Amino acid sequence: MVGALILCPTGMATPHPGNVAGSQEYTLTSTATAQGAEGRKAQPDHLGHVIFITAAAAMGGFLFGYDSSVINGAVEGIRGKYDIGSAALAQVIAIALIGCAIGAATAGKLADRIGRIRVMQISATLFTISAVGSALPFSLYDLAFWRVLGGMAIGMASVIGPAYIAEVSPPAYRGRLGAFQQAAIVIGIAISQLVNWGILNVADGDQRGKVMGIEAWQVMLGVMVIPAVLYGLLSFAIPESPRFLISVGKTDKAKKVLADVEGHTVDLDKRVAEIELAMKSEQKSTFKDLLGGRFGLLPIVWVGIGLSVFQQFVGINVAFYYSSTLWQSVGVNPESSFFYSFTTSIINIVGTVIAMVLVDRIGRKPLALVGSIGMALSLALEAWAFASKTADGTLPTTQGTVALVAAHAFVLFFALSWGVVVWVFLGEMFPNRIRAAALGVAASAQWVANWAITASFPSLADWNLSGAYVIYTVFAVLSIPFVLKYVKETKGKALEEMG
Repeated sequence: MVGALILCPTGMATPHPGNVAGSQEYTLTSTATAQGAEGRKAQPDHLGHVIFITAAAAMGGFLFGYDSSVINGAVEGIRGKYDIGSAALAQVIAIALIGCAIGAATAGKLADRIGRIRVMQISATLFTISAVGSALPFSLYDLAFWRVLGGMAIGMASVIGPAYIAEVSPPAYRGRLGAFQQAAIVIGIAISQLVNWGILNVADGDQRGKVMGIEAWQVMLGVMVIPAVLYGLLSFAIPESPRFLISVGKTDKAKKVLADVEGHTVDLDKRVAEIELAMKSEQKSTFKDLLGGRFGLLPIVWVGIGLSVFQQFVGINVAFYYSSTLWQSVGVNPESSFFYSFTTSIINIVGTVIAMVLVDRIGRKPLALVGSIGMALSLALEAWAFASKTADGTLPTTQGTVALVAAHAFVLFFALSWGVVVWVFLGEMFPNRIRAAALGVAASAQWVANWAITASFPSLADWNLSGAYVIYTVFAVLSIPFVLKYVKETKGKALEEMG
């Protein structure tokens, strides 16, 4: 959800947040291993096999994106079904983030105990149960429970996918294969919106219309059972991480996996020795290592927190959680609103690809500044357009067109900048001695900021839709001097140079 570690389009983590913290130890170890073998260009004997393994693991990213965005199509159906106000509705939507935080926090240690594959299977099981429960809830309360369960699966998938991919990828292909996770996330977002749109059309534009004997919004949430089951099945077809196998004394199995993914010409004894050395030399930072400075934490940690908060406070998750509701609130019919949600997700994919192409060419800081300026202008135009909302809840033609174009432009500028560079920065900016702990704190801040935006938007929109976008605009504007003054460029610098 995009970056050196995890690229999360909406920052979910998500955030794309806790998802990096849990996988940080694994990814950095893999990076260290690659650096230890720098210059060795191992070529797998069967690249297609490696791609299959990577794609199977990235299915967790697909589910991450799908689950994070599918709720967009169910918002108004849930509101109508349970006759709840905006504040209660927001809590049902945002409560999944609690599960995300729990899943992300537990996945790392769990993976060290039972293996990466087993954690994938647990995640797939939770996804499946959550999909079935969400499709057939007895009440608002158990729907909220299923949302939390699905959030736990998201948190686990967001940690274990990039970690596993980094550990099984041949050094010469690690960057490209690592991009599969982010690609899967943004594709999952797009597919969920497309499926929602298709289901709504079957239901004649009514989110509460009957489809297969239940309401359309329930089908939208239930469809996720298909990719969830596929994820679980694929996890049985891929090997365990060689790093985990070595950690539990299964060196022969680890060598077999390394030979399959890196090629039989590789000196397997040397590779095992490199991994063992990296594991022994890992530095486990703690929260105490982050203390210092004028405001309790080291200045660099506050910069990381600032990046995480700004990434969320521009309101990006409104575009993925509430866009259908947003467009309907200004007079767009349900079918068109769902279609616009789909086109927004396509723009998100385009922006992400642009960022992945440019982030190592022009640098992280220039991309962030371009994105901040573009987002500020786009959000300001949306605020202006929504201020023209008439008494009957519609926008004049001109303002409606401006709002639609500006909304897509906002997502584009976010995706090609902050959606990517924040995770790159967080993976690179901290000194080695505090990197894992600092990233965990920054990721936690992003979960909190994500929850704040997700939980507050319905009430803000009821109060003043234009005013809500003015707030997001202010944060986009403030991010410009923040980047200029406090954020240092990390392009081209070794991790050991950070301080």
